[in-house]
Amino acid sequence: MEQVKGVVKHMVLAKFKEGVPEEEIEKHIKDYANLLNHIEHMKSFQWGTDVSIENLHQGFTHIFEATFETLEGRSAYVAHPAHVKFGTALFPTLEKVIVIDYVPKA
Repeated sequence: MEQVKGVVKHMVLAKFKEGVPEEEIEKHIKDYANLLNHIEHMKSFQWGTDVSIENLHQGFTHIFEATFETLEGRSAYVAHPAHVKFGTALFPTLEKVIVIDYVPKA
């Protein structure tokens, strides 16, 4: 298998706490997407909600994907003040979260 050149994926699976209003979740999603405007190493952002029919989501309802060109860029993103501020607001609304970074292979 060969590594895809110049790509690092940052995946976040989120289970929001019961009672978090949909408007607050929407604000977090907009704020996450807005990081593209503040962090040069972040090249793209996508998100979605679980639509699987297998019922294996374990309560995780939202997935967020950010793309970076390098592992160093991903590391700079994690430490960037805009990301830290975003995470500080997001994390108290989450019951569970999984974060996985990977380099795609083909």
